Amino acid sequence: MNLQTVPFILLVISCGQASQYTELAQYVDDHQEEHVEALREWVAIESDSSNILRRPDLHRMMELVAEKLRLMGGTVQLVDIGEQELPSGQTIALPKVVTAQFGSDPSKHTVCVYGHVDVQPAKLEDGWATNPYNLTDINGNLYGRGTSDNKAPVLAWIHAVQAYQALSMDLPVNVKFLIEGMEETGSNGLDAMILAQRDTFFSDVDYIVISDCGWLSSRPALTYGTRGNCYFFAEVEGPKQDLHSGVYGGTVIEPMTDLIGILDTLISPSGKILIPGIREAVAPLSDEEWRMYQDIEFDVDNYKNKTGVSHLMYNNKVDLLAHRWRYPTVSIHGIEGAFSDSGTKTVIPAKVTAKFSIRQVPDMDPAAVKKQVTDYLQSVFAKRKSPNTLKVTMVIGAKPWLADTKHPLYEAGKAAIKRVFNVDPDLIREGGTIPIARTFQDVTGKSIIMMPIGGFDDGMHSQNEKMSRYNYIEGTKLFIAYLNEVAQINKTSV
Repeated sequence: MNLQTVPFILLVISCGQASQYTELAQYVDDHQEEHVEALREWVAIESDSSNILRRPDLHRMMELVAEKLRLMGGTVQLVDIGEQELPSGQTIALPKVVTAQFGSDPSKHTVCVYGHVDVQPAKLEDGWATNPYNLTDINGNLYGRGTSDNKAPVLAWIHAVQAYQALSMDLPVNVKFLIEGMEETGSNGLDAMILAQRDTFFSDVDYIVISDCGWLSSRPALTYGTRGNCYFFAEVEGPKQDLHSGVYGGTVIEPMTDLIGILDTLISPSGKILIPGIREAVAPLSDEEWRMYQDIEFDVDNYKNKTGVSHLMYNNKVDLLAHRWRYPTVSIHGIEGAFSDSGTKTVIPAKVTAKFSIRQVPDMDPAAVKKQVTDYLQSVFAKRKSPNTLKVTMVIGAKPWLADTKHPLYEAGKAAIKRVFNVDPDLIREGGTIPIARTFQDVTGKSIIMMPIGGFDDGMHSQNEKMSRYNYIEGTKLFIAYLNEVAQINKTSV
């Protein structure tokens, strides 16, 4: 081939891709009402994975997902992942995981899209302005439980594939879906399923995309890291039963006093973690990271006002984002066994259990954190010389996840966002935990990207959760553009 013809050929290919994208984007615009109606149908199903009384709704939700993918011609399976054991000792069937495949061309990359269709609990009396299970369009915002987390993003991916089909265009990559129904309660059974299918369903997967997160501001974003979570119970037990404070107060060493005393040693008023070994394990903030954080669109005052506090621990953007994303934190969540109803009750609880967590970051290991916390609290408790007993248990040990922003997956993401939104994306991390990302990474060894379309003000898990019509429709276009960009990744370069 004459080398002088190469730029011309590349220009023709680029123009062809741009023309194809324009046609696909127009199709999405023309069918946006259908897409909204599809979301309305999904939101109407109360697929609350935490409420076993709603388990039939959750099963129906998974069937609905499977049927939608079947009608599109996908190779669909409903994978049985076993049963869930309830506190009573009874068991109940877990919702099946939906897998689907579109295309099997070995010359193309294969992208696996992960999502979930279960939701957090929601009731009108919790403070919702609208029925949480009746999608309501107000000023371009689509309100309803599960809209942003995670039903609209899942549908946007499905509609992206559907657009190619409707216009009789070949998918630029093979696409697989893995949709679950237990994410909000810990993805019961999913780790085992991923391990079992590592050499079958995942054998030809090149990349995994997760869209179960949101932007940091009005600027589109790509997410490259999440914190892990070590969740602890610290149980202090003393008398054989609850006691009357007037009769026994001042004569017994109270479990609640011991518990409050040791909790106070976890973290300083300025936010410094006092447990030996925790801070020492954290990698220092690099100059490159500092520059990245400087460029991110983030309004500290808006964040403070939205939170409803008079001041924050840190006043500048870099420090605030760093401590939100890439430094560990200690949070005390509650005390079980303590009197918490309205009114008064003069009781000395016989046993109290504190619940707290440490959000961990790369270079921290859950097993090491468990030992550090247990040893530290036991040593602090021993100094109190109390006759009560302390039991420390780690009930969750989810690992953090971190990706390389220079990977071709992220370059493809930047190009897709530039095409759809005409801006460069923020590269962000999540302060929360998405354990499935680390599971995918550890079990399959595949490269992963998080590509959110949810807005920064969507209210995930909160009252009046919403997905803006703009993000939903433009997000569908983003996924269309992204599939095309991934197709351009040279297989020999990764």
